[in-house]
Amino acid sequence: MEELLTLKDLLLKGDVQGALIIVAELAEMSRNDIIKTIRSYAVILLLHLIKQQAENCTTRSWEVSIRNSVREIQRENKRRKAGGYYLTLDELLETLEEAYLNAIDEATLEVQEGRYEAEELEKLVNKKEIINYALALISPGESS
Repeated sequence: MEELLTLKDLLLKGDVQGALIIVAELAEMSRNDIIKTIRSYAVILLLHLIKQQAENCTTRSWEVSIRNSVREIQRENKRRKAGGYYLTLDELLETLEEAYLNAIDEATLEVQEGRYEAEELEKLVNKKEIINYALALISPGESS
């Protein structure tokens, strides 16, 4: 909120250069919030994909969670008014890779009732395969 008041003051003073700096900061803050939200849904998505691969099975609950996470990531990433997307495929991939460690940690609590430590669980699953599948699911143009 403080940034908006500063922006207003700068515009009223005619300081366009200062106003543009504030606009850039606001845009970056907004983008960071979008990335944070996408990362949160990515953890949930990856968690269930890890569980599917580690346990070699699935449940309706996991499937619903995967679909919901995919839809939320796609919704958050879509620019409604301007069109296009906030994150490129490379940035989505980077976000998935960042979320993977948290997903593995959470999966240790759930896969086979918490039987594995993170290092053990990572040996049971194929990280690259899981991340690439998640990326394919959330890529623009994919429907779920």
